[in-house]
Amino acid sequence: MSTITLVLTDTQINKLKTTFSESIVSKTPPYALYQLKVEGCVITAYESKKVVFQGSDAEVYASPFQIKNTFKTQAGSDEVGTGDYFGPICVCACIVTNKNKDALAKYAIQDSKALKDDYIQQIAPQIMKTVEYSLLILDNAKYNQVQATNNMNQIKAKLHNQAYVNLAKKTTLPNFIIIDQFTPEKLYYNYIKNEPNIIRNIHFETKAENKYLAVACASVIARHAFLECLKNYETHYDMTFQKGASDKVDQNAAEFVKRYGIEELKNVAKLHFKNTEKLKEYL
Repeated sequence: MSTITLVLTDTQINKLKTTFSESIVSKTPPYALYQLKVEGCVITAYESKKVVFQGSDAEVYASPFQIKNTFKTQAGSDEVGTGDYFGPICVCACIVTNKNKDALAKYAIQDSKALKDDYIQQIAPQIMKTVEYSLLILDNAKYNQVQATNNMNQIKAKLHNQAYVNLAKKTTLPNFIIIDQFTPEKLYYNYIKNEPNIIRNIHFETKAENKYLAVACASVIARHAFLECLKNYETHYDMTFQKGASDKVDQNAAEFVKRYGIEELKNVAKLHFKNTEKLKEYL
């Protein structure tokens, strides 16, 4: 467990409260304006304008308010959907400059895993109007084809590289480029060694979405795209699709197969997940 204490502005304190309004607790410590209990963290805002973030994910929730202190124009990328049985893999790379960072501050942007999906759907279109970005969506049918000869990290490496290649066609990439590290730098470049165009001089860092605004923005845009794809699946197949890869997903997959057949599953799911094997228990 970690504890981070920051002094925030009234605007930041109010925005934090609004963002996580569903997590407000009724009983607060002395001199506290409010207290929030979110996943992995308790956030307490005091009358003195001190805000205390306490818990295993304290850094996740505190990081958006620390980004400005060390900010420089940056490009960042992140991916969404790699742990979900249903839905595509979405990778986004975007650029945040000194000119547009202030316009983004009001959204309290952070790692998409720390934000509610409804809020992501609300702010993502505004972020997409503000920053230069490149978004890649690898749908399930194509994913199942390429996964036969590429492991997950290879797929992610190629998508991240291509997102930056596409972004570079739109505008000049800054000197500072960050990837939320999912594999060591040496392996990353080995995975993409045969690509026709390779973006180099990248900074690799774990939990980068909690430390760099560009990566956080990329995370939100990618999550938004993932949610939109699931919504399209639900409309097309007239059924809901569970996120993640839990037992509920197994039941969901079984329902899908009963309705549409096992062959159609390749168009909505990542077939190499263990959930596919578990289908036997439900059919």
